[in-house]
Amino acid sequence: MTGWFEQRSGLDGTVAVITGGAGGLGQAIVHDLVANGVRPAVLDLDAEAAEALRHTIADRDALVQVGDARDPDTLAALFAAADERWGRLDTLVNVVGGTFRAPFTDTTPKGWDALLRTNLLHVFHACALAAPRMRAGGRGGSIVNITTIEAHRAAPGFAVYAAAKAAVEQFGRTLAVELAPDRIRVNNVAPDFVPTPNLARFSHGDGAMSDPAGARVAIPLGRPGQVTDVSNCVVFLASALSAYLTGTTLHPDGGTSASAGWFNWPDTGWANYAPLRYLQS
Repeated sequence: MTGWFEQRSGLDGTVAVITGGAGGLGQAIVHDLVANGVRPAVLDLDAEAAEALRHTIADRDALVQVGDARDPDTLAALFAAADERWGRLDTLVNVVGGTFRAPFTDTTPKGWDALLRTNLLHVFHACALAAPRMRAGGRGGSIVNITTIEAHRAAPGFAVYAAAKAAVEQFGRTLAVELAPDRIRVNNVAPDFVPTPNLARFSHGDGAMSDPAGARVAIPLGRPGQVTDVSNCVVFLASALSAYLTGTTLHPDGGTSASAGWFNWPDTGWANYAPLRYLQS
């Protein structure tokens, strides 16, 4: 018996291209789309992660390629392979991203270019490849960009990264309006702290956000994010359940974008400053 979600989602038998889909957030997104009958075409730079993904979805109709989504030719080859195999495209999920921490005045044009290629320009290329295919299919489609809470607040040490992610969001809003007559929707998903293997390799101070006590201070819902918190949003946006939603952003962040600098200090409660006793200890 088909359930309520299966009846309304319309995902079974559709095709999705996912860039950066083999590890961390991308892997969770691919697994959840596949679980709902989506046929994925995945591109990832990490050969080991790509091989692991192939193994876990070996019984599904899927394409997994190793390559750099920042290279337009490599990206075009993935779309061409999906065309040849399935002859349709319903969903695009842009996951690829990355950053490094440094004061803006210590960075260089070479670093800026790297951040823009990693976080913005490949989104342009992927959308330019996806939109005509979705339009030609006549069924509409869904484009989902994974951004970050840093697109919505100041991010000291990550100025160019935050600017690139904010640009992705604004690009998505405008593209959503341009493509709306073709029933192609464009939305963003902006998580906050979601521990993944890649994130673990990145320096995050003293690790307070991974400590339950630290998470309760910084995150209104009191815990770090999980990869499925993000993949749940992507499945929703890919599905017909979000058929009337475009040009917007979902925030699976535990409430941090809403709290906007307010912290739940032990024995003090909510305050947008550090209590004096912490400063004097």
